[in-house]
Amino acid sequence: PLDLTFFSKFGGLEDLDRLRFDPIIPVNPPADFFGYDDIFQAIREKDRMVHHPYESFECVVKFINQAANDKDVLAIKQTLYRVSGNSPVIAALIKAAENGKQVTVLVELKARFDEENNIGWAKKLEKAGCHVIYGLAGLKTHCKILLVVRREEDGIRRYLHMGTGNYNDITARFYTDIGMFTCDERFGEDASSLFNVITGYSAPPVYHKMKVAPTGLRTFFAEMIENETENAIAGLPSGITAKVNSLVDPDIIRLLYKASQAGVPITLIVRGICCLVPGIKGISENIQVRSIVGQLLEHSRIFIFENGGHRKIYMGSADWMQRNLDKRVELVFPIEDPELAERSFGIMNRMLKDVLNTRIQKADTGYELLDRRGKKMHNCQQEFYAEAEKALAAKKNTVREERQFIPLTGENAKAAFPPFTETED
Repeated sequence: PLDLTFFSKFGGLEDLDRLRFDPIIPVNPPADFFGYDDIFQAIREKDRMVHHPYESFECVVKFINQAANDKDVLAIKQTLYRVSGNSPVIAALIKAAENGKQVTVLVELKARFDEENNIGWAKKLEKAGCHVIYGLAGLKTHCKILLVVRREEDGIRRYLHMGTGNYNDITARFYTDIGMFTCDERFGEDASSLFNVITGYSAPPVYHKMKVAPTGLRTFFAEMIENETENAIAGLPSGITAKVNSLVDPDIIRLLYKASQAGVPITLIVRGICCLVPGIKGISENIQVRSIVGQLLEHSRIFIFENGGHRKIYMGSADWMQRNLDKRVELVFPIEDPELAERSFGIMNRMLKDVLNTRIQKADTGYELLDRRGKKMHNCQQEFYAEAEKALAAKKNTVREERQFIPLTGENAKAAFPPFTETED
């Protein structure tokens, strides 16, 4: 195949600003972390979410750096699939090892096009004293997870970050991904169990909240789709909305066809390959397939199930492909915090309103631009960026309002300083 990477050079040509997108400069800090110098404190208070690249990846780097330099941090464990050439994540992990932390890093050597780069990083991490592992035989480790174990006054607490994208500060500027920070005890137990599996210490357990391939993720998706089918037949609220990079797996496709035939409304956002054919009468007329191709590369994976009126939402690293469900270590996790769940539903709703970047897959497998007549020209990527800027500005304004200084004059002064009255001893 022809190597088309040379096209990236065109972006730097001078005097062609009229042909370029307006730059999206990640908002830093993300609104969810504004006002927090201590990342651990922020996560202890509540689960946090960041939406890249609209919100800066720097908060992830800061999380690792703080862990590396915190005297109470005992261990850091992380999976690495693709990292940048001068990775601040790697630098922080090396610093942590030099500071005496127990650092365990799974470096996936079979990441396509990044094999040589990853081998080099693995050697540097080992030299610094990190415990470097290369995954399980026959499986590619594609999950995105970072675990920090910290000693605190009330005992050991586990902080973790899970996401849809790589720990790569460069691609985080133009790949759309979502990450969640939590110190939920059940998530922490699941994270420890997952690292025990991929480091070879134990067999796959029954996870509390996480859904992990290749041991249970396929079954989970099958059960969730079948549940929507049963709800539709029973007359209960049903529906599936999913965003993936690719939809190829034949079993998942058959289940989606069956759900459609039962009357389940299904909306799919599939950026790349889609082997499902929508709009076929009697088979898939209740399925719509969209593709969003814009300024940024859509990379997040999000799954929403109506669940009889009690909607559930999940995110993670897995696409609906055989390789993801059967031949890789993948992670999908629920968004349970009500505020973050509502935000996540809003993200999907905004993508479904996109007009400028959206193409609809037809029954003949071709694509056509969305009919724009009478529609507001929504561009979800630009709107997400505007939302990130607005959210941070709102946090800053709140702080300014809290710090108002009101001069004491007239009645204000009288109220603040009541007349002095002498009292007896």
